[in-house]
Amino acid sequence: MNLGNLKPAKGSVHKAGKTIGRGQGSGKGGTATRGHKGAKSRSGYSRKIGFEGGQMPLQRRVPKFGFTNINRKDYQGINLNRLQELADKGVVKTTVTVQDLVDNGLAHKNDLVKILGGGELKASLKITVHKFTATAKAAIEAAGGEAIDL
Repeated sequence: MNLGNLKPAKGSVHKAGKTIGRGQGSGKGGTATRGHKGAKSRSGYSRKIGFEGGQMPLQRRVPKFGFTNINRKDYQGINLNRLQELADKGVVKTTVTVQDLVDNGLAHKNDLVKILGGGELKASLKITVHKFTATAKAAIEAAGGEAIDL
């Protein structure tokens, strides 16, 4: 062994890609693979997200319309037939609250709940949620139940 054939241990040297910008003798000097002139050849260049080489970018080409009402309230709708299914299974006896609906996977804990008039309700239930449709309220009261707004 002599100085001419010394090598680092296998796997100990991690070379990060090609070395550029180290003079003409390296073969990667001069423009350092950046080409001649233009923004991309300069230091400090960073391309904006969505830049398409001067062509009008997609996010500006696509037409925009409408608006989003920041005061909108979204309700999770639950039909009467779903409440009847809970009553048939014996999950609810006489009262139904938002927490009961969350526990049975019909709503999430932060949802506003609205009872809709789909299907029919035979069970007499005292239902406490955020809103009712007129037909749902009438059907609940016709079945001998009570509809209470939160």
